[in-house]
Amino acid sequence: MSKPEVEFQEGPAPTELVIKDLVVGDGAEAVPGGVVDVHYVGVEFESGEEFDSSWSRGESIQFPLRGLIQGWQDGIPGMKVGGRRQLTIPPELAYGPAGAGHQLSGKTLVFVIDLLGAQ
Repeated sequence: MSKPEVEFQEGPAPTELVIKDLVVGDGAEAVPGGVVDVHYVGVEFESGEEFDSSWSRGESIQFPLRGLIQGWQDGIPGMKVGGRRQLTIPPELAYGPAGAGHQLSGKTLVFVIDLLGAQ
């Protein structure tokens, strides 16, 4: 797979986590609290501006789900290896409300995640 283009979404930002499977995988399934190997790109919902991408670093990233933002902890389990999923994550499930001390605080975030491995 190549780096995804994240489509701009019309309308107001959702207040709940929105999970959309772009490609359904057929490999091992990611489980809550498991370890995942992913490629991802993240953009701000409102501007469509990319703020992070494993693709630009040229390598996937492996990490335990419990160390990630809540939107990932809630949005990745059930995904299967080989799949590509889009998560639209409100601030409460990302970096908190505006003023919470992170550059992305108060922002709704959109990630497109490719699941390469799950354990």
